[in-house]
Amino acid sequence: MDLIVPESGLIIWQALGFIILLIILAKFAWKPILSALEEREGAIENSLKSAEIARTEMANLVAENEKLLLEARIERDEILKKANEYAAQIMEEARTEASKVGAKMLEDAKAVIENEKMAAVTDIKIQVAEISLEIAEKLIRRNLSSEREQKELVKDFVKDLKLN
Repeated sequence: MDLIVPESGLIIWQALGFIILLIILAKFAWKPILSALEEREGAIENSLKSAEIARTEMANLVAENEKLLLEARIERDEILKKANEYAAQIMEEARTEASKVGAKMLEDAKAVIENEKMAAVTDIKIQVAEISLEIAEKLIRRNLSSEREQKELVKDFVKDLKLN
Protein backbone atom coordinates (compact mmCIF):
# COMPACT_ATOMS: atom_id res chain seq x y z
CA MET A 1 0.00 0.00 0.00
CA ASP A 2 2.96 2.20 0.20
CA LEU A 3 2.75 2.86 -3.48
CA ILE A 4 -0.81 3.98 -3.45
CA VAL A 5 -0.63 6.34 -0.48
CA PRO A 6 2.64 8.30 -0.29
CA GLU A 7 4.10 9.59 2.93
CA SER A 8 3.81 13.23 3.92
CA GLY A 9 7.56 13.91 3.61
CA LEU A 10 7.53 12.69 0.04
CA ILE A 11 4.56 14.90 -0.78
CA ILE A 12 6.34 17.97 0.69
CA TRP A 13 9.54 17.28 -1.30
CA GLN A 14 7.58 16.71 -4.45
CA ALA A 15 5.55 19.89 -3.92
CA LEU A 16 8.73 21.86 -3.16
CA GLY A 17 10.41 20.48 -6.32
CA PHE A 18 7.34 21.33 -8.36
CA ILE A 19 7.20 24.92 -7.01
CA ILE A 20 10.91 25.42 -7.75
CA LEU A 21 10.39 24.02 -11.24
CA LEU A 22 7.44 26.39 -11.74
CA ILE A 23 9.50 29.39 -10.57
CA ILE A 24 12.39 28.46 -12.87
CA LEU A 25 10.03 27.88 -15.77
CA ALA A 26 8.14 31.13 -15.06
CA LYS A 27 11.37 33.10 -14.79
CA PHE A 28 13.23 31.67 -17.78
CA ALA A 29 10.96 29.62 -20.09
CA TRP A 30 7.42 30.98 -19.74
CA LYS A 31 8.01 34.37 -21.44
CA PRO A 32 9.97 32.93 -24.40
CA ILE A 33 7.34 30.21 -24.88
CA LEU A 34 4.50 32.77 -24.78
CA SER A 35 6.34 35.17 -27.07
CA ALA A 36 7.04 32.32 -29.53
CA LEU A 37 3.34 31.37 -29.41
CA GLU A 38 2.27 35.00 -29.91
CA GLU A 39 4.76 35.37 -32.73
CA ARG A 40 3.47 32.21 -34.36
CA GLU A 41 -0.12 33.41 -33.90
CA GLY A 42 0.82 36.75 -35.50
CA ALA A 43 2.53 34.97 -38.39
CA ILE A 44 -0.57 32.83 -38.93
CA GLU A 45 -2.82 35.93 -38.85
CA ASN A 46 -0.51 37.71 -41.30
CA SER A 47 -0.54 34.69 -43.57
CA LEU A 48 -4.34 34.58 -43.47
CA LYS A 49 -4.55 38.32 -44.19
CA SER A 50 -2.04 37.94 -47.02
CA ALA A 51 -4.04 35.03 -48.42
CA GLU A 52 -7.24 37.09 -48.25
CA ILE A 53 -5.52 40.04 -49.93
CA ALA A 54 -4.11 37.73 -52.58
CA ARG A 55 -7.56 36.22 -53.15
CA THR A 56 -9.08 39.71 -53.46
CA GLU A 57 -6.34 40.79 -55.86
CA MET A 58 -6.83 37.61 -57.88
CA ALA A 59 -10.57 38.31 -58.10
CA ASN A 60 -9.78 41.89 -59.17
CA LEU A 61 -7.30 40.63 -61.77
CA VAL A 62 -9.84 38.15 -63.12
CA ALA A 63 -12.47 40.91 -63.32
CA GLU A 64 -9.98 43.27 -64.99
CA ASN A 65 -8.93 40.51 -67.39
CA GLU A 66 -12.57 39.91 -68.34
CA LYS A 67 -13.05 43.64 -68.81
CA LEU A 68 -9.96 43.87 -71.04
CA LEU A 69 -11.14 40.85 -73.03
CA LEU A 70 -14.55 42.45 -73.52
CA GLU A 71 -12.94 45.73 -74.60
CA ALA A 72 -10.67 43.85 -77.01
CA ARG A 73 -13.66 42.05 -78.51
CA ILE A 74 -15.55 45.32 -78.90
CA GLU A 75 -12.50 46.95 -80.49
CA ARG A 76 -12.04 43.96 -82.82
CA ASP A 77 -15.71 44.20 -83.87
CA GLU A 78 -15.34 47.94 -84.51
CA ILE A 79 -12.17 47.39 -86.56
CA LEU A 80 -13.89 44.68 -88.61
CA LYS A 81 -16.93 46.91 -89.12
CA LYS A 82 -14.73 49.82 -90.25
CA ALA A 83 -12.75 47.51 -92.54
CA ASN A 84 -15.95 46.21 -94.12
CA GLU A 85 -17.26 49.76 -94.57
CA TYR A 86 -13.94 50.84 -96.06
CA ALA A 87 -13.94 47.86 -98.43
CA ALA A 88 -17.51 48.67 -99.50
CA GLN A 89 -16.53 52.31 -100.00
CA ILE A 90 -13.49 51.32 -102.09
CA MET A 91 -15.64 48.95 -104.17
CA GLU A 92 -18.23 51.69 -104.71
CA GLU A 93 -15.51 54.15 -105.69
CA ALA A 94 -14.03 51.56 -108.06
CA ARG A 95 -17.46 51.01 -109.62
CA THR A 96 -17.98 54.75 -109.98
CA GLU A 97 -14.50 55.20 -111.45
CA ALA A 98 -15.01 52.28 -113.83
CA SER A 99 -18.36 53.74 -114.86
CA LYS A 100 -16.72 57.13 -115.49
CA VAL A 101 -13.87 55.53 -117.44
CA GLY A 102 -16.34 53.44 -119.44
CA ALA A 103 -18.47 56.51 -120.21
CA LYS A 104 -15.36 58.44 -121.25
CA MET A 105 -14.20 55.57 -123.45
CA LEU A 106 -17.69 55.42 -124.99
CA GLU A 107 -17.65 59.16 -125.62
CA ASP A 108 -14.14 58.91 -127.10
CA ALA A 109 -15.25 56.02 -129.32
CA LYS A 110 -18.30 58.01 -130.44
CA ALA A 111 -16.06 60.99 -131.18
CA VAL A 112 -13.66 58.78 -133.17
CA ILE A 113 -16.59 57.24 -135.06
CA GLU A 114 -18.01 60.70 -135.73
CA ASN A 115 -14.61 61.89 -136.97
CA GLU A 116 -14.25 58.82 -139.18
CA LYS A 117 -17.79 59.34 -140.45
CA MET A 118 -17.05 62.98 -141.23
CA ALA A 119 -13.81 61.96 -142.95
CA ALA A 120 -15.69 59.34 -145.00
CA VAL A 121 -18.43 61.83 -145.91
CA THR A 122 -15.79 64.37 -146.86
CA ASP A 123 -13.98 61.72 -148.92
CA ILE A 124 -17.24 60.76 -150.63
CA LYS A 125 -18.00 64.43 -151.36
CA ILE A 126 -14.52 64.82 -152.84
CA GLN A 127 -14.99 61.71 -154.96
CA VAL A 128 -18.46 62.88 -156.06
CA ALA A 129 -17.00 66.26 -156.95
CA GLU A 130 -14.16 64.62 -158.89
CA ILE A 131 -16.58 62.33 -160.71
CA SER A 132 -18.83 65.32 -161.42
CA LEU A 133 -15.86 67.22 -162.77
CA GLU A 134 -14.87 64.25 -164.93
CA ILE A 135 -18.41 63.99 -166.25
CA ALA A 136 -18.55 67.70 -166.93
CA GLU A 137 -15.19 67.53 -168.66
CA LYS A 138 -16.28 64.61 -170.82
CA LEU A 139 -19.55 66.34 -171.59
CA ILE A 140 -17.80 69.44 -172.62
CA ARG A 141 -15.39 67.52 -174.87
CA ARG A 142 -18.15 65.80 -176.61
CA ASN A 143 -20.79 67.47 -178.39
CA LEU A 144 -24.02 65.85 -177.42
CA SER A 145 -26.19 66.46 -180.34
CA SER A 146 -28.06 63.21 -180.56
CA GLU A 147 -29.93 61.15 -178.04
CA ARG A 148 -27.99 58.01 -178.99
CA GLU A 149 -24.68 59.67 -178.06
CA GLN A 150 -26.14 60.74 -174.72
CA LYS A 151 -27.22 57.17 -173.90
CA GLU A 152 -23.82 55.85 -174.94
CA LEU A 153 -22.13 58.38 -172.71
CA VAL A 154 -24.32 57.42 -169.73
CA LYS A 155 -23.53 53.70 -170.33
CA ASP A 156 -19.82 54.50 -170.37
CA PHE A 157 -20.14 56.42 -167.11
CA VAL A 158 -21.98 53.56 -165.49
CA LYS A 159 -19.29 51.12 -166.59
CA ASP A 160 -16.62 53.44 -165.14
CA LEU A 161 -18.52 53.69 -161.85
CA LYS A 162 -18.84 49.90 -161.50
CA LEU A 163 -15.11 49.47 -162.04
CA ASN A 164 -14.14 51.92 -159.34
